Amino acid sequence: MRVALLSDIHGNLPALEAVAADIRLRGVDEVVCLGDNISGPLLPLETAQFLMDSGWKVLAGNHERQVLAYDSRGGGASDAYARSQLTDSELQWMRSLTHTATVHSDIFVCHGTPRSDCEHFLETPRDGLLSLAQRGDVLDRLGLVQASLVACGHSHVPRSVRLTSGQLIVNPGSVGLQAYADDHPEPYVMQRGTPDAHYAIAERSAGGWIAAHFAVRYNVKVVADLARRAGQKDWESALLRGYLSDA
Repeated sequence: MRVALLSDIHGNLPALEAVAADIRLRGVDEVVCLGDNISGPLLPLETAQFLMDSGWKVLAGNHERQVLAYDSRGGGASDAYARSQLTDSELQWMRSLTHTATVHSDIFVCHGTPRSDCEHFLETPRDGLLSLAQRGDVLDRLGLVQASLVACGHSHVPRSVRLTSGQLIVNPGSVGLQAYADDHPEPYVMQRGTPDAHYAIAERSAGGWIAAHFAVRYNVKVVADLARRAGQKDWESALLRGYLSDA
C-alpha cells in the first residue's frame, strides 16, 4: 500500500498540477488531500474543480470552514477572495468534506489534530517561530487514535515523527505556500526557504509504515504575479522565495 499525502494547496493550481504529475510517475494506490485547499489570492475556483474531478480523498481544513462561514463584516482577505470566486457547486462540495477520516482501517487523517482543525500536531509556536512539539504534547494531541499511520497538515512543515508505539505521524508540508505569518495561538512566522511544492508518500512495509518527502519545482512566477496583482506582497515573496517579504 502506497499513499500520497497532500495538504495546504491554498488555491495554487500550478503547484498542485506539478505534484499530481510527480505522483503519477511514482505510482500510488491512494491520494489523500488534507485540507486548506482553496483559500488565497490565486486560483480557488480552478483548484476546487481539479479536486472535485480528481477521485482523491479530500478533507476540509480550517480555511474551508472559514470560507464557508465568511461574512463581509469580518474575516481575512484570502478567505474573502476564495468565497467570491466559488459557485454554489463548489460551496456544496466543500460542505460535504470532513476534517478527519479513517482510510483503510489503519490510516487516520486530519487537517490539524484529531480534536481541532486549527491546532498544530507536530509543532508548537515558540519565540515567534514554529518548533518541534514536545513528545508529551504530540501524545496529548493524538488522544485515543490508534491507527498505525496518522497524517496531518496545517503547519506547512514537512515532518515525520515515529512514536514509541510504532505509530508514524506524517505532515507532508504544503503544496502551495512555503511561508506565512499567523497569530494563533500566538504570533509566529513559518518560512521554508524554498518555493518548491511539497508532498509525501507513505508506504506500508513488512516492518510498518515508512514515509518519503518530496519537493517539486513548478512555475512559481505565474502564481506570484497573481499575488502581486491582488496586492498580497507577503504571498508574492512566499511563493517566489519561501520567505516573507518583511523577514
